[in-house]
Amino acid sequence: MSQELWQQLKSEAQQVIQQEPLLASYVTACVLNHNNLKSALSFILASKLSDNVMPAAIVQELFGKAFSESPNIIEDASCDIKAVFERDAAVSTHLAVILYMKGFQSIQVHRLAHFLWLNDRKELALFMQSQNSEVFGVDIHPACKIGRGVMFDHATGIVIGETTVIEDNVSILQQVTLGGTGNEKGDRHPKIRSGVLISAGAKVLGNIEIGIGAKVGAGSVVLNNVEPHTTVVGIPAKATGKPCAEMPSETMNQNFFD
Repeated sequence: MSQELWQQLKSEAQQVIQQEPLLASYVTACVLNHNNLKSALSFILASKLSDNVMPAAIVQELFGKAFSESPNIIEDASCDIKAVFERDAAVSTHLAVILYMKGFQSIQVHRLAHFLWLNDRKELALFMQSQNSEVFGVDIHPACKIGRGVMFDHATGIVIGETTVIEDNVSILQQVTLGGTGNEKGDRHPKIRSGVLISAGAKVLGNIEIGIGAKVGAGSVVLNNVEPHTTVVGIPAKATGKPCAEMPSETMNQNFFD
């Protein structure tokens, strides 16, 4: 998928240069100067994360190493781009996703942090978590497991704990917390199954399971397991029915009556 997507991104980049010459140097530096998605994404994210302590060249090298040693990471990123393009009504090009969408960018930074965590570079992984939080306003523990085809819409204020698992094809909106219920140790965070939609401001707390194809209403506080293909809403959240779609993450319909 990544090679086909890369050709699409280059085509869209050429169109942007024709339509808005003021962006020519930026788009060229981010996309057209590169030979593949791995290189472009490494450059874009390194440019965002770098500071006086951690130069862009070093961060770019870290991304390149992660992409080379774990090729699935770039395929996961490709699925994430496709998910945002298909689900976000405000997005009209794939290029906009990699250049401007901080939800997408924060997930890719987490993928690097998770790679470092798994390779026993935990201090550096925590540094990347901190940079992710400062730059994008998204705080994801490096140990958290995130699948592919995941979208963070708007993303500001999302907090995700250490033992959280987010499976494939999930959509999460701003100000969502996937957290614990106290200072307990061990497996203490939610397990979000495929196809789930977690609406704006929801709090999902504890080692609980949000079943496949479930929907969590905006502002809800979820403290117990949610059955598959069930809508929950309220404080504390209670079942109100079933989503109208098999996979609510794909429709992005936050209305809990549907």
